[in-house]
Order: sequence, then C-alpha cells, then structure tokens
Amino acid sequence: MKTLGLIGGMSWESSAQYYRLINEEVRQRLGGAHSAQLLLWSMDFAGIKQLQHEGDWDALGAEMIAAAQRLQAGGAELLVVCTNTMHKLAPQMEAACPLPLLHIADPTATAIVQAGLGTVGLLGTAFTMEEDFYRGRLSERFGLQVLVPDADDRRDVHDIIYRELIAGVVSEASRQVYVEVIRRLVERGAQAIILGCTEIMLLVRDEDSPVPLFDTTTLHARAAVDAALEALL
Repeated sequence: MKTLGLIGGMSWESSAQYYRLINEEVRQRLGGAHSAQLLLWSMDFAGIKQLQHEGDWDALGAEMIAAAQRLQAGGAELLVVCTNTMHKLAPQMEAACPLPLLHIADPTATAIVQAGLGTVGLLGTAFTMEEDFYRGRLSERFGLQVLVPDADDRRDVHDIIYRELIAGVVSEASRQVYVEVIRRLVERGAQAIILGCTEIMLLVRDEDSPVPLFDTTTLHARAAVDAALEALL
C-alpha cells in the first residue's frame, strides 16, 4: 500500500470526511482490520482564508509547497490536496515537489464522462467557479461544457461556504438556496452538477437535485485509494 500525503485543514470539516472515506474504502476493499496508510498535514485555515481573499496566491503557493515537502520528508508517496480551490496552485506544487499529485478535477471529470454526460453545472467557491484553472481543465482535458451560476448565485454559493460550511454549520435555509441555484443551472442545460467545493457534500444531498450530483470529495477519496492500492489489487 502506498502512503498517501493529505494536505487538509481547508477546512478541517471536509478533511475529516476525507479521512473517513479513505479509511472506509480501504477497509471495504481489503477487509479485516485494514485501514489507510497516510500522513495528514492540516493547515490553519484562518490564515489561508485571509490570503485567498487578499489575492496573495504567491504566499499561498509557498504554504502549499512547504506542506507538500513536509509530507514528502515524512514518507508520503502521493499527494492529495483536500480542497478544490487550492488546486489553483497545483502547477507550482508539481514543479517544486517530485511526488505525483492526484488532481481533484480528474476523477470527477472521468466519472462524468463515463456516465455519458457532457454539460455540467459547477458549484464551488468564487475562485473555482470564476477562474479558469478548474473549468479549463474540465473542458480542455475532458471535453466538458461547464456552466456556472450567475453573479448573484455565485456570491450566495461562495458566502455560504465561507460563513457556514467551513464552520460545520448546515442550515436548511442555505440548502434551499443551493437547491434553487441547481434548478437554474438545470434550466440552462446542466445534465449534472459538480459539488466543486469539498464542504458542499455536507449540505447538498442527492434528493436536492433533479440531475446527478458528482461529489468531488467522495470521488477524490476513492481515486486516492485506487492509487494507494494499485499494486495490491
């Protein structure tokens, strides 16, 4: 089994889900008392959040590279960044650290393509919805057409993530906001919805959407287990 190196804490609410999902998946596949062999470097999200909203991606890149190098020094063999937004810095991390990085968009897009779907709605932070580092990868590498909510809906989706979900607050009122955002994306032609922030799975359920949901947290965790157990199964 390969040793996974998880960079988490962004937020720890979703990182806890990664830990649970990865260990459950290993136990299911190997049976008995098996669990995952992994290292977790957990960030203090307060500083990360501030730098994100200040737009200081150079400082954030240095933080992510340092975390990757610490995990490498500890014996990690594969990097798993437990957040969608910080994959904006994946190219810098890959250039600075020789460990392979399992990009969160790839297993998500692969699952969508395998389902025979081509047009997807994307929910996430404003950074993920509005910038090209994520949408571009989905379209250029996998041929997906990516729809994002309008400006008001993007603001609501982003604010709920940063005000509530990172603090573990799950509100029925906020769920209904997301339900309406999803409905509008479906009306525009979305055949599926990507839950493109690792905390959204805490709020939105399958029954909240008339089209399939693709939860990046779960798909990324399963792909990490695929990679960790590749030589065993």
